[in-house]
Amino acid sequence: MSGAEVTPSPVAPELADDGVVRLGMVALSTDLTVEGDARRVLPECAALHVSRVAFKNPTTLENLRRMAPRLTEAADLLAPGVPLAAIAYACTAASVTIGDAEVEAGIARARSGVPVVTPPRAACEGFAALGIRRIALVTPYLPETTAPMMGYFEARGLEVVTAHCLGLADDREIARVTPGTIRAAALAADGPGAEAIFLSCTALRAVPMIADLEALTGKPVISSNQALLWRLLHHANLPPAPGDWGRLFAASPLERAA
Repeated sequence: MSGAEVTPSPVAPELADDGVVRLGMVALSTDLTVEGDARRVLPECAALHVSRVAFKNPTTLENLRRMAPRLTEAADLLAPGVPLAAIAYACTAASVTIGDAEVEAGIARARSGVPVVTPPRAACEGFAALGIRRIALVTPYLPETTAPMMGYFEARGLEVVTAHCLGLADDREIARVTPGTIRAAALAADGPGAEAIFLSCTALRAVPMIADLEALTGKPVISSNQALLWRLLHHANLPPAPGDWGRLFAASPLERAA
């Protein structure tokens, strides 16, 4: 061993302000998609810090509700002591099943005062910003998981003119749904009564499909991850990364439009 001793350096450390805007996200332990979509949409000046909440498939209402008491612990792991512009809970069906208010309260117990974004609430804000009242709903879920989503949107003043589900019960399989299936399912659910299409589930790889579907249908298309990231970026006062992320990104939440 060397005979040298460790001594304090005569250099006083200087700490830089990196100018990064930090965002938090609580994702499901089984979600294989949402972080990839975030990398596409978030600009370089934004840093996303992600923790995971334990979840066991299938995506039944009972299993979704089981996440509620785990949200505080997951949120507490998000860059402790570091300011966050907003925190996203990346599960559409669980936000509907548990309730936005309970999700927000669970996260607030760990990170009080930080805005909380859920996918279905962000989607409703997106539809309001675009002046949409009638939607076609497409989910990858089981029928019993899809039905409460219809009630959620209708309770917030939206008319669900069609609701189609793919019947999948495992979000790891949902992440493998092909672009062709997503395109065909969206077009099958669309109709003359719908003003826009909502593609539900943070595990569904829908973000890369939005521009194509909007061109095919001539209507706004909103997905869970697109709406989630749109609302996060507005909380942070940041633009998205370059790219065509859909008509939603040309709109502002109504509370900020003035």
